[in-house]
Amino acid sequence: MPPATFAALDPGRPVVEQLRERVAAMERKPAAEPVATLPGIASLVSLHAGATYGVDSASLGLALAAGASQAGEWVGFAGCPDFGAEAAAELGIELSRTVLVPDPGEHWLEVTAALVDVLRVVVLRPPASVSARSASVLDSRLRTRSAVLVVHGHWPRVDARLTTEQSTWIGPGHGSGHLEQRRARVVVHRGTRPTQHVDLTWPGVRRLDRPVVERLRASG
Repeated sequence: MPPATFAALDPGRPVVEQLRERVAAMERKPAAEPVATLPGIASLVSLHAGATYGVDSASLGLALAAGASQAGEWVGFAGCPDFGAEAAAELGIELSRTVLVPDPGEHWLEVTAALVDVLRVVVLRPPASVSARSASVLDSRLRTRSAVLVVHGHWPRVDARLTTEQSTWIGPGHGSGHLEQRRARVVVHRGTRPTQHVDLTWPGVRRLDRPVVERLRASG
C-alpha cells in the first residue's frame, strides 16, 4: 500500500491556523439536498437533507415524513408509542417502508443514530431533557447520511419549528354526524426571521386558499 500523502503546510503561516482551516473545510456542510415534501407543507417549509425540524404535534410529524415516503424513501419513528398507522396511511405513508421503535428507552440516542444511518426521514419524540452534546451527535450524523430529523418536543437547535394554531374539526356541529375534516393554521419559526403561516386541512394536508379560509370563518 503506498504511503498516504498530505499537502504541505505553508512555512510562512502559523501551523495551528492552517490546521484549523483544513478541519473547517472537512466539516463544511455539503449543498443541502432537497427532500420530497407534501405540497401543502412545502408552501411553508421544504425539507433538506442534513436538517432538523421541530414540531409540536404527532400530526405534523407524520405530515413532514409523508412526502419522502410517497417518493419511495424509507422513514422511521422512534419514541412514538401512540403512532397511528391509520393516520399515517391516510397521508400516504407506505407502512411497508416504515420502521417503528416505539420505546427506545435510555438508548434513544443510539437508536436514533442507527435509524438516521439507513432512513431518509426520522421522526423522534425525545426525552424531556436533551443536551446540546447529544443533539450535536445527531446533527453530524444527519449531514453525513443526508437524512432529515423531525423532533416532536424540545430540541436545543432546529432549522425550523412548526406549530399548530387555531385547530378545528368539521363534523357533528355541521350536521354530518362524524368528524370529517380538520382545519389548522400552521406557523413556522426560523430563529429571528419573521414567522410565516399557512392554513391546511387534514386528511391530505392540503393548503386552503385565502378566499376559502375567509368563507369558512364567516360560516362559523
